[in-house]
Amino acid sequence: MTKRISVLDLSHYTRGTPAERERFIQAWGEGLTEFGFVSIVNHGVDDELIRRTYADAERLFALPKDVKQKYVIPGGGGQRGYTPFGQEHAKNRKVGDLKEFWHVGRDLPPSNAKKSIYGENVWPGELATFKQNTLQLFGALDAAASVMLQALAEFFKLPRTTFSDMATDGNSVLRIIHYPPLKDMFIPGGVRAAEHEDINLITLLCESTSSGLELFTRQKEWLAVDSVKGQIVVDSGDMLSRVTNEVIPSTTHRVVNPKSAAEDVVRYSMPFFVHPFPECSLRILDACVTPENPRKYPDITADDFLRQRLREIGLIK
Repeated sequence: MTKRISVLDLSHYTRGTPAERERFIQAWGEGLTEFGFVSIVNHGVDDELIRRTYADAERLFALPKDVKQKYVIPGGGGQRGYTPFGQEHAKNRKVGDLKEFWHVGRDLPPSNAKKSIYGENVWPGELATFKQNTLQLFGALDAAASVMLQALAEFFKLPRTTFSDMATDGNSVLRIIHYPPLKDMFIPGGVRAAEHEDINLITLLCESTSSGLELFTRQKEWLAVDSVKGQIVVDSGDMLSRVTNEVIPSTTHRVVNPKSAAEDVVRYSMPFFVHPFPECSLRILDACVTPENPRKYPDITADDFLRQRLREIGLIK
């Protein structure tokens, strides 16, 4: 029987019976522990909002190259605004991925001290609805992620807000990605997204417009992850793996190139990377340290860890 990642109903946790809630907590934690990937339904993110944002994405990436280039932030590490095609590469690779993307970050008021650290968002003047739609989607995904992180803390028998507190006012990012058809744009040796692990706590991936996502299982096999309308695929990143002492893996995944001319179509996706606040300590949780699984990493702040990873993937020097 072909393996598939679990599909879980978040409403069982938020408004289910005590038995449904407990079953969700267990299946959620076990799914992340086994695969590092789980699909979620009834997540509370409006489907029409996702559709509107994808429509904006199509118009955004259709803009002329010189117009998009105006929205690159020099020295910004790609944390806000536009990152051109082929600029980002996976860790330990030299060839750029076959994609371009736009980052929308947390929109904080001027009174918040973190605003100077995160920087300003960049808004394309050519798209009247882009700011409203992306900020609304950011907020909806942020709220859903907070609930998921609380359920995960309960799986570990920790105080319920252990993980969600780490992400409160965190440096989270909504990435809107355009993968052009290979017949239009190609770099020799490049793939749409080479095998990599995410940097952050968890990633929420709104259903992409076409297939291609694969994860690398503990059995060292590549497993296709379906893109199904109404589902959000959630995966665990390096930061969550670190604080759980690798009880939860940071699973390697990739987006493969189309296998035929018929499949060589444009692909859009919108991952939401859930990050802690910069000074948050990624200290390993005592609950995840045992004689069989001794402490694997020294303490580090989320910001220091992020900058280390951004250098490794070519977004900062």
